[in-house]
Amino acid sequence: MERLAGTVMLLSGTRRALVAFFAGLIGVLALPPFGFFATLFVSFTLLVWLLDGASAAPEAGFIRRLAPAFRIGWFFGFGYFVGGLWWLGNALLVEADDYAWAVPLAVLGLPAFLALYYGLAAAIARLLWSDGMGRIAALAFAFGVGEWLRGTLFTGFPWNAVGYGAMPVPLLMQSSSVLGIASINALAVFVFATPALIGTRRGRMPGLALATLLFAAHIGYGYHVLHFVPPPQGEATVVRLIQPVIDQALKLDDSARAEIFEKHLKLSAEKPAEGGKRPDIVVWPETSIPFILTDNPDALVRIADVLEDDQILIAGAVRTESAGSGKAPRYYNSIYVIDGKGQIIAAADKVHLVPFGEYMPFEDAFASLGVAAVAAMPGGFSAAREHQLLTAAGKGFYPLICYEAIFPSEINDAAEQAAALLNITNDAWFGNTPGPYQHFLQARLRAVERGLPLIRAANNGISAVVDSRGTIVKGISYDTPGFVDATLPGRIQVADRVKRQGWSFLAVLAVLFAAAAISRIGFRNRMN
Repeated sequence: MERLAGTVMLLSGTRRALVAFFAGLIGVLALPPFGFFATLFVSFTLLVWLLDGASAAPEAGFIRRLAPAFRIGWFFGFGYFVGGLWWLGNALLVEADDYAWAVPLAVLGLPAFLALYYGLAAAIARLLWSDGMGRIAALAFAFGVGEWLRGTLFTGFPWNAVGYGAMPVPLLMQSSSVLGIASINALAVFVFATPALIGTRRGRMPGLALATLLFAAHIGYGYHVLHFVPPPQGEATVVRLIQPVIDQALKLDDSARAEIFEKHLKLSAEKPAEGGKRPDIVVWPETSIPFILTDNPDALVRIADVLEDDQILIAGAVRTESAGSGKAPRYYNSIYVIDGKGQIIAAADKVHLVPFGEYMPFEDAFASLGVAAVAAMPGGFSAAREHQLLTAAGKGFYPLICYEAIFPSEINDAAEQAAALLNITNDAWFGNTPGPYQHFLQARLRAVERGLPLIRAANNGISAVVDSRGTIVKGISYDTPGFVDATLPGRIQVADRVKRQGWSFLAVLAVLFAAAAISRIGFRNRMN
């Protein structure tokens, strides 16, 4: 290990960049659909050794001294994000005539931008670098900050945060209920990077002991929750999830609207399995109603024909709203709640829109070039101001449309009164790639963090009812059309959970920074 560490430290030029790139790339195997979290031990061990050798000339200025570390972090991030997000290009091929030109921007451009956060993290870590366990703490602190910035700046895009690689199964998810994903990001980097100490000796024993203790606590807490804490009991509310598996190209075909609508109705009307209870709530996926519902009263009549009087339909749709005389209408990506009489009794609009997908930043500039958002209505979608509970069958449901489920910050205090999180999505855009599986894992983690069950309906993807521990109660796998009925699990009553997770993150960063700073001071004193 010492010889390997020395070899990696002394790499230069193209070889150094390639090792950094492949170190990030193999880390993707920790993410769905693979879940081989051990690969991150290799990724971050190599990153530490590369940063050990990332030095500049002694006479270089401040920026130039950090540039070698920034480059290593950027190449590492570029490999990680290219390997983890290449499937985004699939969405642009649905309408290839209009958007195929943008595939390189999605497959390479976005990863190149996101890699800047990892470059920044590596540069911050280098400021606190030392020769022992302190540098592992520095890297963990810096990545904790970098991942937080990635999820916050420019509307945020925290997809595939490092911490998800440490939580592939419910046994390893429970720590997030105490710490939250932000803390897990930092602590995961500490654990994954600690094997680097084997190759450089200094601080090896205390570092490995601490990492082992953290990992054992991570597993032990999960085992305790799953085996010794009684699961919360829910009421006998039966939810039916509809997964129609409609090809995205067909959804864009105006002539197929009636066929699509009828397919949803047919699945909704199916009888439950023998001995099963008729569903109280039927959930359709994102934009499942293929027209403006309020302009088609006959569609509400058809819904009433299918539903029993006491049943409720929750369906994704595009909602329109007048913007005033002489102005184009506003469009919203929405959820409707419709009762058994065909009446719309509640609605919620998407708050966090997808840049370049549902709206165009700098819209006028892009419009002059003839470029429009990929999945938007004319003029783009409008965003709601805040999330509000939807009430159905006497229960409150917290709505998360599509990728809103990847943002912990999108779940506000209204969730304290919710019976479940409600995530509707359409992952057919991405085909049978890692994308739908990664999306599902992140939605499951929101359930664990909040102590709420999750109801998730996808046009194509993974539809499931998940309990507050991240365990799948019932679900439908990718590319499988049909429906599933499941009894809604109970929620965990935990006050101020999110505030505690926020304080935990600050505490974790403070401890890691202190350890890194003390080690750095000692290192400089020894060098002098």
